[in-house]
Order: sequence, then structure tokens, then C-alpha cells
Amino acid sequence: MTSSIDSAFVEAHPKSAALAREAAGTFPSGITHDTRHFQPFPIYIDRAAGPRKWDVDGHTIIDYVMGHGALLFGHAHPLLVEAVSRQVGRGTHYGGSSDAEIRWARAVQHLVPSAEKVRFTSSGTEATMLAVRLARASTGRNKLLKLREHFHGWNDSLIAGSSNSSGLISSNGLPAGVAEGVTIVDQHDLTAIADELDSGHYAAAICEPTGYHWGTTPLDPEVLALLRDRTSAAGTVLIFDEVVTGFRASPGGVQAAEGIVPDLTTLAKILAGGMPGGAVVGRADLLDQIAYRPDGSSAPDRIAHPGTFNANPLSAAAGIAALNALADGEPNRIANERALQLTKGLNQAIRQAEVPGAAYGHASMVHIILGEEVDPPDDDFTWHWGKDGPQATVPETRGAILWPFRQSLMNHGVDLMGMGAHVSCVHSEADIDHTLDAFGAALADLRRNNIL
Repeated sequence: MTSSIDSAFVEAHPKSAALAREAAGTFPSGITHDTRHFQPFPIYIDRAAGPRKWDVDGHTIIDYVMGHGALLFGHAHPLLVEAVSRQVGRGTHYGGSSDAEIRWARAVQHLVPSAEKVRFTSSGTEATMLAVRLARASTGRNKLLKLREHFHGWNDSLIAGSSNSSGLISSNGLPAGVAEGVTIVDQHDLTAIADELDSGHYAAAICEPTGYHWGTTPLDPEVLALLRDRTSAAGTVLIFDEVVTGFRASPGGVQAAEGIVPDLTTLAKILAGGMPGGAVVGRADLLDQIAYRPDGSSAPDRIAHPGTFNANPLSAAAGIAALNALADGEPNRIANERALQLTKGLNQAIRQAEVPGAAYGHASMVHIILGEEVDPPDDDFTWHWGKDGPQATVPETRGAILWPFRQSLMNHGVDLMGMGAHVSCVHSEADIDHTLDAFGAALADLRRNNIL
């Protein structure tokens, strides 16, 4: 049955609906990224600036997708526009080295504790792919240990046991041997993690250090300490996937905030100031497996790493500007404050509406659950564990609630990434207040349509 929410969404977005129909004949399902799937169709964006974007139907939207987490400085920040615009006039692809790539790498090394050396890639997926190759070559082992549902891009080695907003990702198309080379354990099963690593069979253990899906189900820091201890003892390479959390959880990522340094770290998103780009950083001996011999020749066991757009000048320019601007922690502080304001307000609205659910966050990353009985965090922000705390496994919002909720929120001028929000340093207190008004209105819509 069509709800009034769905009808209002369709009526308000005729131009997006027409573009979606056109795209359906060109792209699989009419979209270019899995998480851009939306029911009954995605909206199409005309432009964006600061915390807002404007769709083709003329609606103003407060944005919390923020480039899938890449935009700590919001859309089209003058600092980044100037840096990229200046570089465009100097060239977009040199096919050679530049001083900008050195300055970019130095900015990374200044912030990220594990970054003894740096190798740039074109994306986070490429970064995790390279990190795994470095680990396998260094250890002489093939098997990988990953935590269930932790997402490390769509490369063959790590896609098994992952999921996205559409559910578990199928291994269809992967050779059987690839999936068999990965052991998957639950992220809170300390005994299983320890037993597997103690076997000494693994080239690498990899995780999202806040928990899967940038902390949708948070990871107890105790797990990170266990991983560090047992991988060191077993000669296994520990990889932190900080593609989302790098420069967001803190200027130096989760590793700086928690004081646990991995052997390798994968980075992207904020790394390149919202432009395409990624990197593997870490121990010099691991990265130097890519190096040529002193005489310029290539050793038979050298790891080759080409890549047409590695450290391209546009991404380097944006990355340098972004990393230098956040080095003092002030952008993170502002974004974190706004995320705290948002999360506390969401929990207050949920209580006032007398509906099941809760909101919680980590730094400037916010998550929402609706339609499930769950205890809110004691401080209305920080998820925690313990006999008297919320459960370690966080229930997900069911699709029957998720889609009308997101439609309604869009009708009221707010866009989320799934059931989460990436808060930027350009979201204002007034933006958060407007978001909370929209959230309250969306809850009322759901109740009026007997959805929640």
C-alpha cells in the first residue's frame, strides 16, 4: 500500500523521477554506486555548497552523506576550491613526479602514527588490495582474518563476509579459492579471534577500528588491543582500515585516539580532501617491498604497483589543503560538537515520540536505530558495553521502516547515508536544529501512517 509519505515524495520530485527512468536504461538499477539505491527512486543533485545540496527539483537539503564521509569540510569549501582550481591551471596529470606528492605524504606522516612510509592509490578499495599483497608477500602466508561485516572495499580478497545498505554482499563471481582464503569471525568473539591468530596461519588481520560500517555496530577498543597483541606474537600483519575514520575519528585516526598502532593503515576520503585518492601507509619494511634495488633494477620478488592516477596533482592539492587545515584538530572539534548536539537531540525526539529506537555516535559519525527496542547510551552519545549497558550487537532498522523514514526525512529537507550521518565542520547549530525539527516531523509522519 502506498503511504502518504511515498506519495508526497513522488509528487515533490518529478524531475528526479524522470532522470531515474532515463538512468534505468543505462545503468544497472539506474545507479552508479550501491548505496545510492533509494526507494522508489534516488534524487538527483544539481549543486552543493557547505552543508547543503540542491536537487534538480529545486529543494534545499541539509546533507549528512557528505561524499560518503569524504567531506569533513562540507561541499565546495573555499579552501579546497581554491587549491584545486589553482592546480587545474598548472596541469591535471603530469605522468611524472611532483613536489606536491611529497608534501602530501609529509602531511599524512605528521598526523598518522603508523605512517613510516606512504604509497598513494586511487581509492580505498585499491589501498586495501595493496595492503593485503604487502602482508602476504612479507609473511609468506596466504590466509586473511577479517571481522564479520567489516567493509574493506570491493576487491576480491576482502569482499567475503561484507554487507552494505542492501544487505549481505554475495560472493557470486569470486573463484572458490579466493573466499576460502579468508576466515571470518564475529567482531566481539575475543576467544575466536585469539585462537585463530595464535595458530600462526595468517598473513594479515584487518578491521575497521570503530566497528563495522564505520561504527554502526561499535567495536570495543579491547578488541583492538587484543588484535595488536596477538598479531605481534604470531608474526601477522595488523591492518587498520581507516578509509572513513582516518582524519575523522581524530586528526590521526582511531590509532592516534586509542594509542594502538597497526603495521599498515589504509586511507582515502578525507585524505584527498574529497577528491579521488587513497593510500597505504605503515612500516617502512613492508612498504619497501615495492621499492626498486639501489641500482634501479627490479628484484624478482618485488611487488609491482602501477596506477595511472596515483598521487595525481588535483588530489594532492586538495589533500594537502585539507590535511594542513585539520592538523590543529579544530575542524574535528567543531564537527564533533555538532554531532553531539545532533545525537542528543535525536534521542530526546525519540523519547518524546515514545517510539522504540536510539541514536549514538563516535566523533563526528552518528548512527540511528528505529523500530527496535534498544537502550540509549547513558550520555545520549557513547555506545558502551557491560552488564548494565546496551547489547554489544546493535539491531538494524528494518527496511519497512527505513525507506519511508528516509523518504519522509527527504520530504522535510534532510538526507542521511543509510541510517547514519557524517557531520562536517561547516554544519552550524542552526543546521542541527533544523535537522532535529525534520526528524521529529518524520517520526510523526511514520506514526500517522502506522509505520512506527
